[in-house]
Amino acid sequence: MPRVKRGTKRRANRAKTLDLASGYFLTKSKLYRSAQEAVEKALKYAYVGRKLKKREFRSLWIVRIGAAAREAGLSYSKLMHGLKLAGIELDRKVLAETAAADGAQFAAIAAQAKAALDAAPKAAPAPAK
Repeated sequence: MPRVKRGTKRRANRAKTLDLASGYFLTKSKLYRSAQEAVEKALKYAYVGRKLKKREFRSLWIVRIGAAAREAGLSYSKLMHGLKLAGIELDRKVLAETAAADGAQFAAIAAQAKAALDAAPKAAPAPAK
């Protein structure tokens, strides 16, 4: 079996890593081993960050919807329950955008949710043990 020295492949892989590390501080952008560690860590943080971004945006939307719902005289949970009862299927992103951009339209949506809550039969409280 012939001997393989990996010359061009190794050089290409190292060049790719150093290219990804360009702009890093001191040896992290110059020396391969430091660059490799920094790039691996950066890619790990980037992966985690893409997941956290979704969580943080959902949280932001909930805060915005909750604030607008309070102005309409409802709590966030009552508003969301009323929307479900009214059959209004708007996601939190759209609701938050509507609350921020068009208060009158959000007030109309909240009024529909409030009407659906009032029309829904009240559940009997659970018996105490």
